[in-house]
Amino acid sequence: MNLEEFYGRLVTWPKARECPEGTVAMPSLLKGRCGRCGGRTRATLPGKQSYCLDCLTIGRVSTLDKLLTVPEPNDFETVGTMHWNGQLTAKQEKISCQLIKNYSEGVDQLLWAVTGAGKTEMLFPLIGQSLKRGLRVGFVSPRVDVVLELAPRIQAAFSVSLQVLYGEQEEPYRYSQLVLGTVHQLLRFYQAFDLLIIDEVDAFPYRGNRLLERAVRRSVKSSGHLVMLTATPSKRLLDKVKERGGRLLMLPERFHGQHLPEITLHVHANWEKRFSRRLKQLLLGFERQELPFIIFVPKVRHLIPVFRHVTAMVPSNGTTVHANDPDRLKKVADMRAGHYRYLVSTTILERGVTLPKLQVVILGADDSTFTKEALLQMAGRVGRSRVATEGVVFAVASGPARTIRAAQKEIRLLNEKAGMD
Repeated sequence: MNLEEFYGRLVTWPKARECPEGTVAMPSLLKGRCGRCGGRTRATLPGKQSYCLDCLTIGRVSTLDKLLTVPEPNDFETVGTMHWNGQLTAKQEKISCQLIKNYSEGVDQLLWAVTGAGKTEMLFPLIGQSLKRGLRVGFVSPRVDVVLELAPRIQAAFSVSLQVLYGEQEEPYRYSQLVLGTVHQLLRFYQAFDLLIIDEVDAFPYRGNRLLERAVRRSVKSSGHLVMLTATPSKRLLDKVKERGGRLLMLPERFHGQHLPEITLHVHANWEKRFSRRLKQLLLGFERQELPFIIFVPKVRHLIPVFRHVTAMVPSNGTTVHANDPDRLKKVADMRAGHYRYLVSTTILERGVTLPKLQVVILGADDSTFTKEALLQMAGRVGRSRVATEGVVFAVASGPARTIRAAQKEIRLLNEKAGMD
């Protein structure tokens, strides 16, 4: 193996095999905890050996192994540069400058910005400055859909050695100055990043996951710092940032200056068996105007019945999608390419989908599956384009549930705050 493959990494290595010169060995099990993820859940092997179950999804690490690393040397052939020519708004520019200032002062920070505020673009100057200084940058998200949506934008903005890492990829690992991937991939890194950006920090499976939180901390150098991004922070997250001496930045306005779309509630308890007249008219209107739309449903079992209802009304192509759908990523790509007019989806598409003129329908919006944060994210899919700043967010429920009222209230408060700034 090339020594570069060990830079800032934790590589599983058989104890019986000689270690490459220059690597540092670490135990795979220490005080009952996995040396890679810190988990305690074990499975037994013959001869009183065992392996970790908590991080098995990224490859087995057992007591027959050790973990090898080489301290991150920031040894890049060429230093990355930014060639993004976009224009930030005055408010985005202010946030962007503050991000750079906070990082230079050595503090972690949380950027709370509404969906469609342009969080990624506001980070470009900080990323560009870091790359120019020869620092190593990581940009991760809990959801692979978000990673794949971000990848082409990041690649277009920077001339740099870059790799995109996620579970289903086939490309082998290679050393790069900029790493884009899912949060789980950080389990393979050790004191690698000078700057680590975590998008959608409130999203499953990262939210409240101590294993992944530990992976984040271990993947950042002692001299490095975090930038966390969210559109829907929990009180726990806000309190944690404050307790740890981090700084909060907030932008309640979308990049195009228009407000977040408000959620329209339509009461109809029997939506599983039949669509109401109002919902049918809405969907037919989308079809006449050739508008793409997503219909969110609470459970996987709702997908096929709802899809059948829609196909009976709408002649355009559509399909269903859920978290365990092996063709999920391709279906989303086909929707972006215009091969599908609509998707019927579980909450898996509440984040990471940006389509011009997209409309949203939420069926069973009062179901416990749909948290306030999920409803806000679904609503945030609408009106994100500069050429289409408005759209419909239509929630069908048996009544005005607490989560729906909370989401509606937060949207109104954010819009009011945006108007006052």
